[in-house]
Parts: sequence; C-alpha cells; structure tokens
Amino acid sequence: MENLLELFLTRRSVRQYTGEKISAEALKKIVSAALLAPSGHSKYPCEFIVVQNSETLEKLSHCRVGVAKMLASAAAAVVVIADREKSDTIVEDSSVAMMNMELMAWSLGIGNCWIQIRGREAENGASGEEYLREILNFPPNFACQSILSLGVPAKQPRPRELDKLNFDKIHDEKF
Repeated sequence: MENLLELFLTRRSVRQYTGEKISAEALKKIVSAALLAPSGHSKYPCEFIVVQNSETLEKLSHCRVGVAKMLASAAAAVVVIADREKSDTIVEDSSVAMMNMELMAWSLGIGNCWIQIRGREAENGASGEEYLREILNFPPNFACQSILSLGVPAKQPRPRELDKLNFDKIHDEKF
C-alpha cells in the first residue's frame, strides 16, 4: 500500500506535453481503470469518448475559456459523459472514473490534467457541454462532466511531501 501513497504524493496536473504519442496498450489500461470505477447503485451511467486525432484535439482545446489549451498538444483525451436518464449520481460516478484514470495514467508515466466541463463556458460563449456535443455528437440525454488530457510530460513536476500536508484539516470525532 505504500506504493499507492507514493502515487498520491507524486501525481500532479500536467499541462505541457512533449507531443510524443502514448501506446494503445497504455490508453486501454487508462480507460479500463475508468470502467472499473465504482458507481452509485451499480448503474454505471458513464461512457467515454477517446480522442487521438490532432485536429479534433485542437478543436477541443477551445471547450473552456483559457483552461483547456493543453489539449492542442496532448497525445489523447478522454471525454467523460454520463446518461442523466440512467442515474442521479452522474457527477459522483464521473468524478470517481476520472480519478481512476488520472491515477492509472500517472502510474504509467503519462501526464494528465482534469478539465471540468460541467457548468463551464466555452470560448465561443456556448456551454462547454454544448460546444463538445457539436464536435463529438453525443446524445442530449448525456451530460458532459469533464475531459482528461493525456500526454508525455514536458517536465516532471515536483512531488508533494507527506510531512507538509495540512493535518489540521483532520478532526477526531467532532469538528
């Protein structure tokens, strides 16, 4: 279990990539981690759109005002959508799937960054979700929660240090 704590300490958001491709095997492991994520009442409303085409990634980089530019240089992205009609836990289920993918990618040496779409605006003034629906053609009953950018890190971020965590945020028995 110490290795898992090490993974938590070293995982950081990466917004600059080398442009190097990532293997199909690594990408399959990353999306497999999403499919293995728990789901409220085992309803599994999440689906995942894997994008590797550089022109599409460039278009996706405009899905948020000033936040998603790294998608233009990413090797791939995974767009997380969830069926509103299938479950009332789509935000939670999507978040758990995203975290699983982030940790799996990092364990494989692949940098990544979580880009929130839900409730955010695209550069063209539309909602991020509507902007992405136009490009990726997912049905109206699916809400877009987030995108995970993936790529080989241009530089290695500094890990966190366990002894510098704010343990004052931990409360025993009562607040």
